[in-house]
Amino acid sequence: MRITQGMLSNNMLRNLSSSYSKLGTYMDQLSSGKKINKPSDDPVIAMKGMNYRSQVTEVQQYKRNTNEVHNWMDNSDAALDKATQALQKMRELAVQASNDTYGSEERKNIMSEVKQLKEHIIDIANTQVNGKFIFNGTKTDEKPIDNPPFGIDTVSPVKIEVSSNTKLQANVDGAEVFGQDLFTNMDNFINALDTNNQSEIEASIGTVDDNIDKVINTRADLGARMNRLELIENRLSSQEINAKRMMSNNEDIDYEKVITELTAQESVHRAALSAGSRIIQPTLLDFLR
Repeated sequence: MRITQGMLSNNMLRNLSSSYSKLGTYMDQLSSGKKINKPSDDPVIAMKGMNYRSQVTEVQQYKRNTNEVHNWMDNSDAALDKATQALQKMRELAVQASNDTYGSEERKNIMSEVKQLKEHIIDIANTQVNGKFIFNGTKTDEKPIDNPPFGIDTVSPVKIEVSSNTKLQANVDGAEVFGQDLFTNMDNFINALDTNNQSEIEASIGTVDDNIDKVINTRADLGARMNRLELIENRLSSQEINAKRMMSNNEDIDYEKVITELTAQESVHRAALSAGSRIIQPTLLDFLR
């Protein structure tokens, strides 16, 4: 096969063009820090990158959902704590009023304080967080206790997805804590104080204890769900770290390796230019120098 000057020149130009392309690739990788800059550079890396990025986005959304659940649970627990304190104070007043030495006037003074505690408990039941009533289930835009007869009837659970195929109840059963029986018991206690009924006042101690137990049991259930939420958060954090690591391994370059390859390619490129200058056929100008 006869090798012509034109074939040598064409091969040299093609090889130089390929060398420039490799130099450009290495420069793009160094400037972006990524192995590819468009899907056509490596479709496999691009597809894997999309999957890893979707995993990271999904986990981050679940973490935002857990923050919302925390908001519900923390505020519910704080409100129930205040309700427990109010009921414990009411029990102290019931024990105090059951004393035989107390007369009607003294019991009416206690009645005034019990009425204020009742209003305080109504305010707790109507707790709002970010414009949402947290003790009225999914009816977050409706005031749970507005007009007599007081008490929450039924509450639908508010469930928020905190992990794949895992939904956690964010609210507490407001009907269990602030049901009609609670306000009926308080009204009976108030009436007993108003009528100076010794036996009814003594009976109120037991009913207040029952209401306190309901609040404590509700807080215990809430605490168990808060512990589970913490475990889910730890798992989500691990999943996010793993997904980001896999995404980085798939997309990010090894700077030391790329810089070494760029340096080597520059040496090859300079050698190609030097060799190419000798291949190009001399012209008349070269002899006139």
